[in-house]
Amino acid sequence: MVTTSYDETVTEALAESLGPTEGSALLVKQAILVAVGIAVLAIAAQIKIPVPPSPVPINLGTLAVLTLGVAYGPKLGLITILGYMALGAMGLDIFANSSADKNGLAYMMGTTGGYLVGYVLATVYLGWVARRGLDRSIEGLGGSMLVANVLIYVPGLLWLGYLINTGLFNSAQYETVAAQTFAWGLTPYIIGDLIKLAIAAIAVPAVWKLVGKARS
Repeated sequence: MVTTSYDETVTEALAESLGPTEGSALLVKQAILVAVGIAVLAIAAQIKIPVPPSPVPINLGTLAVLTLGVAYGPKLGLITILGYMALGAMGLDIFANSSADKNGLAYMMGTTGGYLVGYVLATVYLGWVARRGLDRSIEGLGGSMLVANVLIYVPGLLWLGYLINTGLFNSAQYETVAAQTFAWGLTPYIIGDLIKLAIAAIAVPAVWKLVGKARS
């Protein structure tokens, strides 16, 4: 833990506090963490439940993003999420609803594209949260993860609403573009996201307590 020139306490993220902290061993640790993080994001995205008529399935991707964002810190978290996005842009089937026929940039510009942008924003924000030490308590992390979910949903809903308004609007079923946007991109996921948020908000502080006991 250090203090900046602005008298603002800065702490290590969970992953930064474990294992090597300098030299070539640190670089190896960081490379392994990035690879493992990308794999976790890819696997979590494939654990999904369709929720028709929405084109966006319920999946564990959000849980992975929330957990990795706060555990990795801003720099390593950003590298990991951008690495995940880069592999997806190259055509690898690693997104929640991608396939051999629907992948790469074309998929990323589809109905889930805004949520992918939100993943990046949430990862950076939660890395900042870790720097402030808010990941050490359930209350601090729980509130922070609510904000992170907002950062995911705002670009997700804005982009989804744009696509609906420009060609996907179903006037026979929905009264307005906004109603369809919320039905496709928000309301089916609220309960599941609250559960995933609670899991992450409980798990990370619990790991910190174990780390503290191991060091004492």
